[in-house]
Amino acid sequence: MIEEAIEQYQQHSQAKLKLKAVLFDMDGVLFDSMPNHTLSWYQAISELGIECSRDEFYLFEGATGAYTINRLFNINYGRDASEEEKEQIYKRKTMFFNALPKAKPMPFAFDILEKVKQAGLIPVLVTGSGQKSLIDRLNIHFPGVFASDKMVTAFDVIQGKPHPEPYLKGLSKCGIKPYEAIVIENAPLGVKSAFSAGIFTIAVNTGPIDDQILLDAGANYLFDSIEQLYLRWDQFSHLISS
Repeated sequence: MIEEAIEQYQQHSQAKLKLKAVLFDMDGVLFDSMPNHTLSWYQAISELGIECSRDEFYLFEGATGAYTINRLFNINYGRDASEEEKEQIYKRKTMFFNALPKAKPMPFAFDILEKVKQAGLIPVLVTGSGQKSLIDRLNIHFPGVFASDKMVTAFDVIQGKPHPEPYLKGLSKCGIKPYEAIVIENAPLGVKSAFSAGIFTIAVNTGPIDDQILLDAGANYLFDSIEQLYLRWDQFSHLISS
């Protein structure tokens, strides 16, 4: 029950939710881009001779490219990748990504953003992505929603997700406290980041991973689609404002 999730959060944080902003992840929440990301990562990494599966890259979703590459290098080679290696691998990943058909917006993503704006809340983008092609398309598909000073990307942080820095920076850009925001995420590492930042986190499982992985990462509540979040938004926002 949403009511129980809110009550548990407030008891744990010792603060009442007073919603002022909604922090959105991008890939898998606003754009149906994870199939492209997982395929391009699989192509870039497997050509190095590293055995991997396409689906395992859903578990790295939300992290910076450097985090993903270092994680795989440590597993396979017992070391971090050099800066040159990271640059070359990410360049290949970007090349594969840009060759794929452009990802479409998630169904009901625009609708939920409209509800957020109509409620007078601040929409904030917090993404681990460095794909400029997607970030540039935000204003095409979601015109006038995200102000340029209310975006946190891979270029803005030292520690990417699952570190709390990205979401703490999102809060800082709005001048608000953790209990004055909620996060909409679909990735385990992103959920961990938001949880570590002390923010009420709604997970939306838009990928092939098990629901329990998102709950174990710290999600306060879980929906199985953006559509379900949209349909329940009014109930949720009423509970917070009541």
